[in-house]
Amino acid sequence: MGHMVKLYFGKLGGLIPVVIQDWRSGEILMLGFMNQQAFNKTLETGKVHFWSRSRKVLWMKGESSRRVQLVKEVLVDCDRDALVVKVAQKGGAACHGGYRSCFFRRVSKEGLVPIGNERVFDPKTVYPEKQGMGKRKIVRSTKS
Repeated sequence: MGHMVKLYFGKLGGLIPVVIQDWRSGEILMLGFMNQQAFNKTLETGKVHFWSRSRKVLWMKGESSRRVQLVKEVLVDCDRDALVVKVAQKGGAACHGGYRSCFFRRVSKEGLVPIGNERVFDPKTVYPEKQGMGKRKIVRSTKS
């Protein structure tokens, strides 16, 4: 499937952005980045693989949490430098923070507001080595 597809990885230092979408509901689950190796591995295995920008390693989504993403369809944008991958999300959650989607907040005049998603799992029990990971500082916008 798709090994003859030519994508353009040059614009972002060898990476392309990948929107992960639930294949049934259309819900956006997450955004990640793939290099050529991650793209090839995704097509070969039928499971989504990414390139970690922070760790500089290839990784399969769900390799730690067992919440893998099974590929149903891959869409390529007009410039061939971005993807939408439609998946069957296993384990009920894509977000490492325990939420179904990484996009569980919206921007409002008051700052970031939760939009109704409850945690599917407790990240402390799934990722004990990453304690404090969910305590990122939230920067609120200010009026100029």
